[in-house]
Amino acid sequence: MVVGCLIEHDNSILLCKRKIQPSYGLWTLPAGYMEIGESATEGAIRETWEEAGAKVEIISPFAQLDIPLIGQTYIIFLAKLMTPHFSPGPESSECRLFALDDIPYESLSFSSMLVTLKLYIEDIKVGKPKFHYGIINKRPGTSPSDIHAYTLDYHLRS
Repeated sequence: MVVGCLIEHDNSILLCKRKIQPSYGLWTLPAGYMEIGESATEGAIRETWEEAGAKVEIISPFAQLDIPLIGQTYIIFLAKLMTPHFSPGPESSECRLFALDDIPYESLSFSSMLVTLKLYIEDIKVGKPKFHYGIINKRPGTSPSDIHAYTLDYHLRS
């Protein structure tokens, strides 16, 4: 299971530029695989520290996105910075706050990140983030790195 944080700070979102494959050089939310013995929130906090050197407080769950083609589930939490300090960890070449209008959608690393950020922006426009569940179905025959080759099916929000 992949866990991560969508970190809000001063109407901006913290993204990390990947320094590892897959998707080297592309932007992502701080996220990664859970380790044995940790909860989803503990894993999301740890991954955020490892990738962005950021101390965060979890606010709420935001999205669970299943990707059957690759056997992965993403759980993304809304979080806030506990201090305004962050810096790239060993798996990131850069970490940056992006204003909502400046998110580099064409340079995102994974479909799951694109879906998460689009859902967040939609929620902000109507006033409040909700919890989302959905299934990301990658289009057959397309490259895994094609972040636009998907449908979001069975989308529930509450």
